[in-house]
Amino acid sequence: MATQTKDYYGTLGVKKNATADEIRKAFRKLARKHHPDVNPGDKKAEEKFKEISEANEVLSDPKKRKIYDQVGFYSDNIDPAAAEAYARGGATGAGGFGGYDPRSAGGEQEVPFDFSGFDFSEGAGSSGGGGGFRDMFSSLFGGARGSSAAERPTPHPGTDLEYQVPVSFWDAIKGTTVKLNIQRRETCTNCHGEGVLPGTQTCPTCHGKGKIETGRPMKFNVTCPTCHGTGKINTPCPVCHGDGVITRTEPLEFKIKPGTRDGQRIRLAGKGNAGVMGGPPGDLYIIVKAGTHPVFRRESDDIYVTVPVSAMEAALGAKIEVPTIDGRALLKIPPGTITGQKLRLREKGVPAASDHNKRGDEIVEVKLTVPKVSDERSKEILRELQKLNPEDPREELWREV
Repeated sequence: MATQTKDYYGTLGVKKNATADEIRKAFRKLARKHHPDVNPGDKKAEEKFKEISEANEVLSDPKKRKIYDQVGFYSDNIDPAAAEAYARGGATGAGGFGGYDPRSAGGEQEVPFDFSGFDFSEGAGSSGGGGGFRDMFSSLFGGARGSSAAERPTPHPGTDLEYQVPVSFWDAIKGTTVKLNIQRRETCTNCHGEGVLPGTQTCPTCHGKGKIETGRPMKFNVTCPTCHGTGKINTPCPVCHGDGVITRTEPLEFKIKPGTRDGQRIRLAGKGNAGVMGGPPGDLYIIVKAGTHPVFRRESDDIYVTVPVSAMEAALGAKIEVPTIDGRALLKIPPGTITGQKLRLREKGVPAASDHNKRGDEIVEVKLTVPKVSDERSKEILRELQKLNPEDPREELWREV
C-alpha cells in the first residue's frame, strides 16, 4: 500500500518556517470559516475542516512537526530516532526506511510502505493474541504510542509588560503612591483559559468512533486527528474566541519608595499578561521617570546645587546658609575660596531606596559674585585694597603661554 504525502503547510496557508503562533492563528482563522456548525450540511466545508484539523494536529506539536519535516509525512507510530536517521539518509532495517527516499522518486510523492500480504486484524499471526502485524509494526516503528489519549497544547508563560510612570522630583525623593490603569491580558473566566468549551458534539471526522480508516487497497485504523481519539470536538469559546485570554483594563495602585532613582525599574510579579493554556503570568515592570528641579540637580543619591558667594565672603571666609532637600543648612566657606570650587555637606543628599540608613551627600558649587560699586568711598577702599594686594590674576596664564 502506498499513501500520498500531504502538504500540511499548504493546507493551513503558512510557510515551512512559520512559528507556532502563526500556525495557531492560521488554524483558528480557517476553523472558524469551515467549522461544521457554521456550515451545516456543507460536505466540502466538512472535508476542509478535517484537512485543516489534521494539519494543525501535526504542525502544532513540535515533535510531530519535526518528524513530518524529516520524513515528509506523519504517523503516530514513527520512531523519532528512525525519522532522524532517515533524514540523514542512512536508515536501514527495523525502525528505518530501507534507504528509500520518497522525495527523490518521480511523479507523486508516496510513503514507501507495502503492507500487502499482512493481516491487519487484532492478534493475527499469533495464537497467543500477540505478534503478527502488531509485533511487526512495533519492531518497524519503535512501538505504538498512547494515541487514544487526547493531546493538549503546551502551556506558554505570559509576556511581561512595561509602563513608564512620570513622578515629580520631590515624589521620587520622598516617596508616593501611584495609581495607574493597566491594560493586560487575563485568563478567560468563561473557558478557564482553555480556549474551548467542554466537548459535547460528536466529531464529524470519525463520527464519534475516535478512529478513522486510512490506506488503500487495505485499510487500518488510526487515531482521529480531529478529536485525538475522544470522539468529541470542542467548541471555541465565544468570549475569548479560542485564545484563552481576554484583554482588560484594570486599576493598579503601587508605592514609589523614598529615594527611587530616575529610570529605576520596579517589578510587580505576576501582574503581566496571563499565560496560555495554564501557563504562568508574566511580570509588570514600572519604569520611573523622575522630574527635574530648578535649583537642585540629582545624580544617583547625591544632590548638586550652585550657590552665589560674594567676593568678600570668598576672600575672608564665612558661614552661609545653603538650601538642602531637608531645608536650610550652614556651610563653612574657607578663606580664599574660588569660583567653581565644590564643597561637600555629608549625608545631606537623598536617602537610598535600598537602605534608608544610608544617604547621599550634597555638593555645593561656589559661584563668586562681583560687588556693584556706586559711591566714591567704596571705590576708594577698593583701590586701597588693590594697592595692598598687588596680585596679577593672569600671571599663571602668561606663564603657561
